[in-house]
Amino acid sequence: MGDEAFYTDRLEQHDIKPTATRLLVLRQLFRGDEMVSLPDLERYLPTVDKSTISRTLSLFLSQGLIHAVDDGSGATKYALCADSDQTAFRDGHIHFYCSRCKRTFCLKQIHTPAVRLPAGFAAQSISYVVKGLCPQCNNKNERRI
Repeated sequence: MGDEAFYTDRLEQHDIKPTATRLLVLRQLFRGDEMVSLPDLERYLPTVDKSTISRTLSLFLSQGLIHAVDDGSGATKYALCADSDQTAFRDGHIHFYCSRCKRTFCLKQIHTPAVRLPAGFAAQSISYVVKGLCPQCNNKNERRI
């Protein structure tokens, strides 16, 4: 998506002042259902320093513009929340980590099941990560057989 007003509006909807760097980071987060890590963003935005990208991600998280997932790869992955979502906890969808290409995807069509906790426990986040082969890697695997 190339419309500057779209990105500016998206930031303003979450009470985030649009700056050049924030707009650059936001554009990189529009990757469909694929999530990105801080190292990914550093590669995509070589002119922006790591601490600025990190601060921008923290702001986006605190304002509910994005959600984060620990997929077990050693790098937290980030993705945009849908317009009505505020956090992955409220959004409640499953994530998929491809063990071959190391990409992580939001599977928004698959909702996480409700979890009933014992008395005294209070959930702050829920993360479901399914691990396996993404369609692209699975197709490569099938061709080898």
